[in-house]
Amino acid sequence: MDEKTVLELQQELQKLKKAQVRIKRKFTFMLSIIAMLVLITATLAWFTLSNFASVNDITLKISTAPQLYLDIENRGTDVSLWKKVLTNDMVNTALRAENAPTLDQQLMDPVTTSNGISFQSRSGNTRNANSTTFVEFKVWFIATEEMWVHLSGDKVQVENNDATTSVSTTETGAKADVVRAIRVSYEDSGSAAIWEPNKGAAVNGQTTFDVSTTYSNDTRIFHLDKLTPKQITFRIWAEGNDPECDDDVQDANVTIQMLFAGTDDNNSLFE
Repeated sequence: MDEKTVLELQQELQKLKKAQVRIKRKFTFMLSIIAMLVLITATLAWFTLSNFASVNDITLKISTAPQLYLDIENRGTDVSLWKKVLTNDMVNTALRAENAPTLDQQLMDPVTTSNGISFQSRSGNTRNANSTTFVEFKVWFIATEEMWVHLSGDKVQVENNDATTSVSTTETGAKADVVRAIRVSYEDSGSAAIWEPNKGAAVNGQTTFDVSTTYSNDTRIFHLDKLTPKQITFRIWAEGNDPECDDDVQDANVTIQMLFAGTDDNNSLFE
């Protein structure tokens, strides 16, 4: 191989190396763009207009299946003094007792939580209940048998009215996606179970469950001893990290129905 051929090969090798460097740079740039787009997509779940609230009209109906009762106050061990259904008015009584806005006055801006108890804003600041953030109130439960309490997807008659568990809205189009952004947690003794209606991919480390007509250890919310009242803290919020919690669902209304049912240790339903 003569000197000229060697020189030409060296020049071609140099060109190839330069081309490889350019390809690497372009690839790195493309990865950076993709990473930015992923970040932007993630943050779009939060409202861009912070002076609007996701939900401004909340309707609640909370019912219980056989052998399970509830009330805003502890009524003792005489189950005849307890209720089978809680309405907006009853929940409003509890909110007024805490000097909190009633359900028709509540506004929920997006928040997020990992445990269903402590909440943060998009910037990571702590958010307090019932202040254009999330709704919080307490409910007492009592049962005539020792049981595990679950949310039930069954449709039953309670006091001659249909009862089930669901989240619905009268909104249409993209605004109706609000039903996917709502979360409800139930705190018992420092830990909380989180109900995620229309459950999707997990966000912010949350462990959630969706309602079902079958019962397992994973759908247990709390435990009740026989004729022993227990107070449970309810929290309702719009999950800012949910993909559906964006500008489309601002100022939406939502109706939340909850039907609680009890099972034994084998997750067999009390009837």
